[in-house]
Amino acid sequence: MSEDPIRCGWRGMQGDALYEAYHDTEWGVPEYDPRALWEKLVLDGFQAGLAWITILRKREAFRAAFDDFDPEKVARYGEADRARLMADAGIVRSNAKIDAAISGARIYLDMREKGEDFSKFLWAFTDGKPIQNDFAEIAQVPAQTPVAVEMSKALKAKGFKFVGPVIVYAFMQATGLVNDHLVSCHRHAPVRAMGA
Repeated sequence: MSEDPIRCGWRGMQGDALYEAYHDTEWGVPEYDPRALWEKLVLDGFQAGLAWITILRKREAFRAAFDDFDPEKVARYGEADRARLMADAGIVRSNAKIDAAISGARIYLDMREKGEDFSKFLWAFTDGKPIQNDFAEIAQVPAQTPVAVEMSKALKAKGFKFVGPVIVYAFMQATGLVNDHLVSCHRHAPVRAMGA
């Protein structure tokens, strides 16, 4: 019987198959697809005030409720869609967060219409490559950084909501804009290699 690999010491992850799979296959992997980046930014916005595992467990319900995060469809949502989403027990029901997702889709499309690629916009903050950290302990991992503050300000200036520096830094970690896997974690070196 093989031993479990060494992972980052996130509270509540050990023994949770969904959480471990997310950590082992997705978190920290550099994401360049603009639509996927927008989806993750929306989900991180919905996480505000909640544990990430809550959102992770509801992610498929979110995808179903938000038309697989197709910005073209979400941007056209009206009052009936808002009511449908607020009645959907499978997602986090918050008027402010739902409104932020809808307006965020419109901003995303407006950027695209003006020739501004959402992925290039985000990756410009890290000069197009992941920031590589070498933290030994969870306590060393910051909640936000100057780069996250800068990205947060730029997103807010475009009109995005639920994009404070702490949310933005969690988004950066999730999408591989930064590699915050601990050096002892079995994913640190493979994720670092992806950003080379």
